[in-house]
Order: sequence, then structure tokens, then C-alpha cells
Amino acid sequence: MRQTNLLVTTLREAPAEAETRSHQLLLRAGYIRQVAAGVYTYLPLGRRVLRRMEQIVRQEMESAGAQEVLMPSLQPAELWRESERYEVYGKELMKLRDRHDREFVLGPTHEEVVTALMRGEISSYRRLPVTVYQIQTKFRDERRPRSGLLRGREFLMKDAYSFDTDWDGLDQAYQVMYSVYERIFDRCGLKYRAVQANAGAIGGKGQNHEFMALSEIGEDTIAVCSLCGYAANLEQVEVQSGAAPHRPDFAGRPAPERFHTPAQKTIQQLEQESQLRPQDIIKTLIYTGGGKTFAVLVRGDHEVNELKVQKYLGCGDITLADYEHVQEAAGTGSGYVGPAGLSVPILVDAAVAAMTEAVTGAGAEDYHLRGVVPGRDFPLTQVGDFRNAVTGDSCPQCGEGELDFHQGIEVGHVFKLGTVYSEKLGAGCLDADGRTQPMVMGCYGIGISRLLAAVAEQNNDDQGLIWPQGLAPFTVHILLMSVKDTAQRELSEALYARLTSLGIDSLLDDRDERAGVKFKDAGLIGIPVALVVGKLATEQRIEYMDRRTGNKEVIDIGEAVLRVSSLKSAPGTAFA
Repeated sequence: MRQTNLLVTTLREAPAEAETRSHQLLLRAGYIRQVAAGVYTYLPLGRRVLRRMEQIVRQEMESAGAQEVLMPSLQPAELWRESERYEVYGKELMKLRDRHDREFVLGPTHEEVVTALMRGEISSYRRLPVTVYQIQTKFRDERRPRSGLLRGREFLMKDAYSFDTDWDGLDQAYQVMYSVYERIFDRCGLKYRAVQANAGAIGGKGQNHEFMALSEIGEDTIAVCSLCGYAANLEQVEVQSGAAPHRPDFAGRPAPERFHTPAQKTIQQLEQESQLRPQDIIKTLIYTGGGKTFAVLVRGDHEVNELKVQKYLGCGDITLADYEHVQEAAGTGSGYVGPAGLSVPILVDAAVAAMTEAVTGAGAEDYHLRGVVPGRDFPLTQVGDFRNAVTGDSCPQCGEGELDFHQGIEVGHVFKLGTVYSEKLGAGCLDADGRTQPMVMGCYGIGISRLLAAVAEQNNDDQGLIWPQGLAPFTVHILLMSVKDTAQRELSEALYARLTSLGIDSLLDDRDERAGVKFKDAGLIGIPVALVVGKLATEQRIEYMDRRTGNKEVIDIGEAVLRVSSLKSAPGTAFA
């Protein structure tokens, strides 16, 4: 490709709305352009990187026996009601009606459609197992799209679905897909961790893992053990509470003392103004969910894990109560709520139950209580693990190591669905004894457009992007320093023709621009190898530049062709 023909415009400054490094660089280097919040056009450079990722995915999926299909984005709402996910997905589900007033959704995922497909195609165990996959655009009505491609309303995804006769078959399919994902992310040059995770709106009762690209800007927090191989999403980490504390006789213990804390509603304000330690304070948070109002107590240096609370209560989403509910339950506004005298059920985190005394809200504006004793001043009838793990907590797997935390970007997720969808949608088949059994399912997703952003987030410097060789939009960037110099122009053309004849995807910068502009654009675009044709062209010599290491070396044109030819078959290369 000649750069004079390539649709690419580089930007000297990133648009104001671009906050993350990947978003800034993908815009500046001419890979993407925003159409609306969370909706992007992929320009030729961006589309080429996506194609390379898609090809890696296809190679690995098909090597594992998966078959490619293409299902519709437009899905009948009846299928979602049949699976009972129509309400669960809530406002993130994009909905529309056709001219006949029939309701449809734009698919955020395809469990319903693929299950309906298989119930019509497979009737006997003899046709199982089978795994199908697709690469297709998905839609989710994100409340606040942000971070460019990392959280969008329209995105490219690979989703796969396995169907087996029993759980043993699902276990095998799951392990195969887990290994496939490792190979895909390895070939993409990604730094990642596979972690235990929550199934979320996808559902399922079996094991599931998220594949997290390690990044400081990641929205997910990953807990990792210092000794064993345990790794999990923060929301899934069980906190080791240890033995129940010994409760002394409360007789003779002084009653709680009320003290003045004007305008001290937060833990930070209490720490700064009243010199209190967060670990000596109990936070009392009022929630609503499942048609009920209740309180959750955690220590001041801990945070409520809402998924654990939901699981304990057996309800769907919970939310912090509004002003009216807080006033009704506690008689005061948020910031001064305490557990004593509450009229609602109280869920007590185990770390709170272990405290001998604490500071709490007094149930009155501008006042707190000190000397509050758990078990005496409020009940310990519902004690459990209701908090997020923190640095230094014991590993829930080995019990000996301590947990450390990292930020991550979810780029893939594998689930054991079991029979959740096949039972609801009637996808069964006859077993060897002639009895109808529900198919046992797994599903496996990779956010390909999100993967593009995650790789860009991990691979850049102060000049711009630095793509892994297997993902770069072109194998090599030929930089012609002066189009007016006959020797340089002829050598560039000869080099470009030679590489093209060998099937090597090359980008020739044949623009009539200053050398500084060409170097700056090449740095932004991030093709990992550049061949600079300059003043040594009369000697048939060029400069070979490694974008990642910054190394530069003058070599003859024959050596340049050999080196670039070796890149074509380098590990991870998807296509030339």
C-alpha cells in the first residue's frame, strides 16, 4: 500500500474526550473515528489490525474443531422472555419494534439464538458434541460509554457455544477453550491473567474464568495470591474470617458515649477531624433490593461487596437507598446512620462482628457514638462475608499466602452454562436409552475490538503505538526521505516491489513531506519495523529501524529483504 493512497490522517493532539492512552493514540494515529458516544468507525489501519486478530481467532478456534456460523444481530424479544433474561438485562438491552409492532432486541450476546438453533438442528446424542462460533457486532446500551473501545455501545466480539450430552463433555470442551484462549492471547502479545469470576447476566451454575489484560486503567481489580496460583476478580474473592471471636460478659461495660462530629459524614473526614482510625469505625449502609430495605455493616477501612450481599439474600440487583428510605430506616441522613435502634434487618460483616468496640453513627445529624459493642448494642444474628478483600488478607485457596491486587481489562470470558438455557428453551436430544435430556452448554467470548484497545494500552511509548509483529497493520513501513531524489525514489520502489512480490504486506510512505513529518507519523502508527531510504540509496544501503527497541542499523537492500521475509513467518503472525 502506498501512503499517498491510504485513508489515514494523523492528529498532533488528541481530542479532549480521549482519556486513556489507547483511546488517544488510536485517534491520533488514524485507526478509529468517533461517530457517537460509544460508537466508532474503523479506518483502514484499524480494520487491518482487527482482521489480523480475527484471523488468529479463526485459526485457533478451528484447530480446536469449532465451526464458524453467523447469526443475526436482530433477535426476537420472545426468545429473551423465554430464557427469562429480558428483564435481567434491563436497560442495557437495546430494543426496537418493526412496522408490525413486533418487538426485537439488538443482540448483546447470542445464547438464546444459538440454543434455539440447536433445538431445531440436533435431536440425537450421536450428533454431539458440537461447538460453533461467530465473529459479529454486538450492541449494549451502556449508561456511560467511556475509554474509547474499552466500553462502547457497539463492539466486535467472538462468541462460541459448545453443546454436549453430559457435564464430563462440558468439562473437556471448557478446558479446550481455556487453552485456545491462552494461545490466542499469547499470539496477540498480551500480558494477561486468567481469574475466577462472576457469571453476571450470562448466568450458568458452573465454573467460569475471565481473561484480564493487565493495565493500570482497567476497571476490574484482580486478587493474586503471593504463594499459590490463585487469581480471582475482586468481586469473587472469599474473605477468610477465621474463628468466631470470644464474647466477654457485657455486664459492667459502659454505655456508648455520644460525641459531636459536625460536618463529618465520611470516613476520611472522621479520620482528619476527629483523629479516628478507619479500622475502629463501623460504616452502616442502607440498601434496597428484592422489595426490602436492609443495612450492611462493614469496617471503615473496608468496602461492601454487593454481589456477596445479593448471593446471601438470594435477590437480584441491590442499590444504596435513597434519602427517604434512609430517613425511614435510621431517622437521619447518610453519614450519621448507626446500627443501634435500626428498624430494618442488619447484615454484619465478619470483621465487624470480631470488633470488641467501635465508633458508629449516632442516628442524629452531626453526632457519632464511641464504645459501641457488637452483640450488645446491635444484633449479630446475620453475620457473613459481605466485604471486598484487601491487601494482606489470606488467600482463600491455600490459606497461607497473602493477597495482592492489580488492575485489569476483561478481554475474554469462558463459562460453564450447564442446562440453564437448554432447559428453558427446550433444547434437548435423545440419549442412548431413548430418553430426552437437555443439552449441556458452555459459552466463550472474546471482545475483539476491546482486545485491540487493550493491546494498544500495553504497547506504546512517547512517540505512539508499537504493535506486536503479528498484529501490526503492515509488516514493514518503508520511509522514502525525499521523493525528489531519483536514487532514493528508485530504491524505494524496487524495495517495495520486491517485498510485495514475496507476499509481504508493506506500507510505502511516498508522500512529498519533510523527513520529520514522516518519522513522526511512523512513530504514531507503530509498525514495528521501518526501512529508511535516505542518502545512502546510491550505495544500495538503507537504515533498518526496530520500533520497539529503538535500534537502528545500516544494511544493504538484500539483507533488508531477508530480515523482513523472516518476519512474515514469525510466531503470532496472522497473515502477511
